[in-house]
Amino acid sequence: MSLATRFAQLPTGAKFLLILTAVLLPIGIALAWIGENGIRQANAALEGRTEDQARLAASAIDSLVARNALALRIAANGRIGDKGSDSCDLIRRSLAIAPAIAQNFELETADDKPVCSAGQIPDTGELPIIAPGDIRLRIAPDSKSLAIRAGVIGGMATTAVPLADVRSAAASSGDAIRSIVLHDDAREVTLFGNPAPVEPVAVTEWPIGHGKMYVRVATRHQKIRTTDRLLLLLPLLMWIAAAMITWSLVGRLLVRPLNRLERWVLEYNPSEGPLELPRKLGPSTEIQELRNAFARTMAQVEESERETTGALEGQRRLVREVHHRVKNNLQVVASLLNIHGRSAGTPEARAAYAGISRRVGALSIVHRNHFAEMEENRGISLRPLVSELAAELRASAPDEARGLTIDLDLDSVYTTQDVAVAISFLITEIIEHAMLHAPHDPVELSLRRTSELTARLSLGSPTLLPDEESQPEKVQFERIVAGLAKQLRSTLDRKLGRYSVDLPVFPPV
Repeated sequence: MSLATRFAQLPTGAKFLLILTAVLLPIGIALAWIGENGIRQANAALEGRTEDQARLAASAIDSLVARNALALRIAANGRIGDKGSDSCDLIRRSLAIAPAIAQNFELETADDKPVCSAGQIPDTGELPIIAPGDIRLRIAPDSKSLAIRAGVIGGMATTAVPLADVRSAAASSGDAIRSIVLHDDAREVTLFGNPAPVEPVAVTEWPIGHGKMYVRVATRHQKIRTTDRLLLLLPLLMWIAAAMITWSLVGRLLVRPLNRLERWVLEYNPSEGPLELPRKLGPSTEIQELRNAFARTMAQVEESERETTGALEGQRRLVREVHHRVKNNLQVVASLLNIHGRSAGTPEARAAYAGISRRVGALSIVHRNHFAEMEENRGISLRPLVSELAAELRASAPDEARGLTIDLDLDSVYTTQDVAVAISFLITEIIEHAMLHAPHDPVELSLRRTSELTARLSLGSPTLLPDEESQPEKVQFERIVAGLAKQLRSTLDRKLGRYSVDLPVFPPV
C-alpha cells in the first residue's frame, strides 16, 4: 500500500493536523521564540530605564536632605554651650559659605528647649528628640517646606527646606516621571505631577533620610508598543493567517456538518415522531458515518424509552392499586371496630374500641392523602391531611365531647409518608387525651415552617397541664407521645399547656 493511499485512509482531522504540523509548526515555533526573546529584552531595558529615573529622583531629594543635615551638623556641633546669640551668628556665617544650603535654622537643647535661631523658621510641627548624629524629617504642617532636625553635640539643630528647592532637585530626573509624592507617617505632599494619572504607570517607593521619609515616584509604564510588537511578530502573524485559512477549510468540511447535525438533534421532539436526520452532511465520510450511528442509537433509545415508560406506568398503577386497597382495608377495619364498639357491654370496652378506631382512621387518612399526592411526587401535603384528621376526630368524639373545638393554623408543607404517619398518631393521641379529660376546652393546633427543611407542630390544651389525680394514665400518655416524637427524630418540647415537636419537610418549590 502506497503512502498516498495510507494518507487518504486517515480521518479528516488527522489529515489537516499532519499538514499543518509539518508545514507551519516548526516555522511558527522558531519565529515565536525569536520574537518573544526580542520583546522581553526590550521591555526589560525599558523597565530598567524607568527604574533608574525613579531612583535618580529619589537620590536627588536624598542628597539635598543629606547636604543640609550635614552642613547643619558640622556648623552646630559644639555651639550649643556658647552663650548669647553669638552661637547662631557663627553657625549662620558657616552656612553662608556652603552652596545650596538653607540659611534659616534654630538650635535646641537636648531636652528640646530653644537656644537661638537665625531667620524665619516656619511651623515645623512636633519633631522628636534625637541623639547626636541622628536626623529626623517631617513635612511641615503648611505642606510648604521640609523640616530637618539633626542631632548635634549638646542638643539639636532644626532647619526647613522649601519644597520648591526639593521640587527643583527632583525635576531633572527624566521624562518618564509622571509624579513625585513625598510622605512621612503623618502627611504627604505632591512635588509635581498627578498622583493618580490616567495612563498606565509604575509606582515605586524609595526611603530617604535613613528611612525616616519616603519618596513615591510614578513613572510611565514603558513597554513595546502594539505596532512594534506586530512588526517583530510579522512572520508569526503570517503563520496565524495561514492557520486561519486552513481552519476555514476545516469548518467547511467538519464544523458546519457537525453544527447542522447538532441543530437537528436539538430540534428533535419525541412527541412529534421519530428522529429524522439530513441524508447528506458534507463531503466528510466520518460525519456521514456519525450521522448513521447516531440515528441507529436514537432508534434504540426510543425503543428502550417506550419499554421503560410502559414498565413505569404498570408499576405506577400497581402502587396506586396497593395504596387504594390499603386505604379500603383500613376503612373496613375502622368500620368493624365501630360496629363492635357499639355492641360492647361496658363503657371501658366501648372507649377502647373508639380509641383503636380513631388510630386506624388516622392511618387511613395518611394513605388517602398519599394516594392523592403521589402523582406529583412531592410527598404528602400536611395541611389537608391535618384538616381532614381534625374533622374525623371531631366526628368520632364521644357524646360528652361533641362540642370540642379544634383551632387550626397550618402552613402548606410536604413531607414523607413515614413522617405523616407519626404526626397523625401524635395528633390523635393528644386530641383524644384532650377530648377525654377536657371535652369543653378548645384545642389549638398549629403547623409552621421554621426553615427550608423543618417545620414545627404545636398543640395546646389545658389538659396538657400537670394532673396529679390521673398520674398513671398521664405517664402512659407521656410515654406514647415521647415515642412518637422519637420516630420524628426530634425531642418533644413540653411547655405549660402546649406540646411542640420539630419535623422534617421538603423544601418549598
